Amino acid sequence: MITKIVDENLISVIPEDSDDLLNLRRIIKVDDKVIGDTTRVIKLDKDYSRPDKGERIKVRISLNVEKISLDDVLDRLRIGGTISESSNESVPHGSHHSFILKINDGISISKKKWMPLEKNLIQSNNNEGGFILVAIDTSDCGIAKLNGTHIEFLPNLYSGSSGKRYKTNFNIEKFFEQVRNALNTILKENDHIVMFGPGETKKKFYNFLQKNPDLKNIKTQVVEGIDSGGEDGIFTFTKSKFMKEIMAESKLAKVTTILDEVMALANKKSRKFSMGFNETFQANQIGAVESLVFSEKAIQEDEQRMIDFLNDAENKGVKIFSVDSTTDIGLRVSGLGGIVSLLRYAVDF
Repeated sequence: MITKIVDENLISVIPEDSDDLLNLRRIIKVDDKVIGDTTRVIKLDKDYSRPDKGERIKVRISLNVEKISLDDVLDRLRIGGTISESSNESVPHGSHHSFILKINDGISISKKKWMPLEKNLIQSNNNEGGFILVAIDTSDCGIAKLNGTHIEFLPNLYSGSSGKRYKTNFNIEKFFEQVRNALNTILKENDHIVMFGPGETKKKFYNFLQKNPDLKNIKTQVVEGIDSGGEDGIFTFTKSKFMKEIMAESKLAKVTTILDEVMALANKKSRKFSMGFNETFQANQIGAVESLVFSEKAIQEDEQRMIDFLNDAENKGVKIFSVDSTTDIGLRVSGLGGIVSLLRYAVDF
């Protein structure tokens, strides 16, 4: 999340991924003030104009928050309330309006007092780089960006090589240029490029990137042992031991480790874990939760209850991770009731 502190009450933010939108859902409360750009339909007051016709204009408004909610897939945040200020006199104060906040949309949040948890959440992802996953072969290349525990795929790229044509006429560097151009559209400072795939193509592409002065300072790594290209290669990598070894400090690797520990404890019939909201809620009440992972399923069942629970757990020092259906881990957590946790000590539910 990109943040700028304007003064002690006002902070401007730009969410960069779905985790940021979730954090904003946990931060913004009823009676806070949200300032941002939006559009409104203004009724025309001209001769011969239709009484029901209006003109949609851009306007900057200040909204007193009355209601806030995430959509089903956690990639949009709806903030509803009444307008207290606007940049256009035609927009009446006191009327209702809703912001639909998406990734890369900017807003400012004003609070009478920022709580320590809210400040931590708003700055939690600052300066964290993502992982660019490149599954490349002579015929195609899959590219995805991993931010936190969310994977966003780019369309597959195809080289056009096949059989004898590849041996005689095919220029692989033109294909590499195409892949590099695609990387440039999503690459940001502090990102880490991880390349894998069958054969030697990944090493050739690595050498190709090293010749590019703009990419020389980007951390780049080649991984052996993943023998698939395209999207299949990326899915294989995210479920492999190589992912946990190479990306040990990434959120996805940490979440994978937590889920593996939960399954190992379940096999041992240990009670040092919880599954589902009720068990995890009870464990948190007595301060037994050490870390927890939840999916959008837990949010969808009772959003406000889950938001209140997450804030209470984090205030108690619990390490919290969210996952979604873009990864195999997210699907597994949803299948286990939407939330699992590791406990500090055994609890009988």
